[in-house]
Amino acid sequence: MRDILIVIEAILAVIIMISILVQPSKSDALSGFVPGNGDTFFAKNKGRTKEARLVKLTIVTSILFAICTILLNLNIFS
Repeated sequence: MRDILIVIEAILAVIIMISILVQPSKSDALSGFVPGNGDTFFAKNKGRTKEARLVKLTIVTSILFAICTILLNLNIFS
């Protein structure tokens, strides 16, 4: 069981790294200070975009990675 958890943890680590590297940069420089800039179609439907799915994937895999790490460190499976 311990070997399976190690393999799952390695797979989750790769998924986390890829999902973070694929996400676009959030730095808008000075364009974030201009009022009325957030009225675009994509700003209104941000929860349905590819970027939102990548953020959700990163959060879910990070939580699973943390749970897997805790299970490995409890030494129940040795």
